Amino acid sequence: MLYFPANSVRMAVKSATLPVDAVILDLEDAVSLDDKETARIMARDFVKLIKKRGIRVFVRVNSIATGLTIEDLKSVVVDGLDGVMLAKTETGSDIANLCEMLSEIEQLSGVTPQSTRLIPLIESAKGVVNSLQIAMASDRTAAVAFGAGDYCRDLGRDVSSISKDQIELLYARSQIVNVSKAAGVQSIDSPFLGSLTDKEAFLREVKLAAQLGFNGKQCIHPTQIEPINNMFSPSRRDSERAGRIVEAFEQAQLRGLGVASFEGRMIDYMNYRQAKDVLETSQMIEESRNAMKRKTPHVSLSEVFS
Repeated sequence: MLYFPANSVRMAVKSATLPVDAVILDLEDAVSLDDKETARIMARDFVKLIKKRGIRVFVRVNSIATGLTIEDLKSVVVDGLDGVMLAKTETGSDIANLCEMLSEIEQLSGVTPQSTRLIPLIESAKGVVNSLQIAMASDRTAAVAFGAGDYCRDLGRDVSSISKDQIELLYARSQIVNVSKAAGVQSIDSPFLGSLTDKEAFLREVKLAAQLGFNGKQCIHPTQIEPINNMFSPSRRDSERAGRIVEAFEQAQLRGLGVASFEGRMIDYMNYRQAKDVLETSQMIEESRNAMKRKTPHVSLSEVFS
């Protein structure tokens, strides 16, 4: 998921040509208070532009505590918007309040009821403690995301001083992954907050997120997209092996067996379901990549201003 300020025309146009799963237009920290209204108008128009390219579009709206959320929603809840990311989500009540706003605005704007999905962004110690109630507060929730920058600040730590293995963030990350699985939604890791030139640290963090069980990772620069996609996508070897596991288990089931022998090991229903998940993920990614290949590598002026 690629982040960029909602008032950046250059990034909006660029994002429409990139191989991303989703774009997040930011109305919160990346936009000053004086620029909020302009950014809302631009975000509304960018939703249409990016959605035309077959890319999912989310808008990060300001937290409930700011009092700005309702104005953000009035501008950006339009046809084509996939959902909103709620900054600094700290309680299930935050999600309940947001859902009330969304239901009202969907009705007023003519958008299909309940069509706007949610991604709570957890960025504080309080949010981590309440993460299970947050994850389970609404059927609209598609994923739960982690924001390491503000979380570090809440701990009284400078994000630039975080240790190499990031042990300080392990509890929060593991908690968010676990509550997301319990709620049946995806989990999205924080953007990498180190230097863009420190590729070793970036790749180490991406690998850690995948190992912990996150389904994906936010990013803030186009050069980060390909490494993230590669890390969270099953390799060809993984997919081929999954296919063989599925075939072996299904053949065993036809013989009335609950387990099967595969490459010298016993496999059961758990292995079968894991393999099916790998194949489903591979198919979804392949379809997305094929759609991207059919797109033109640039955005015309007519698309920008239509």
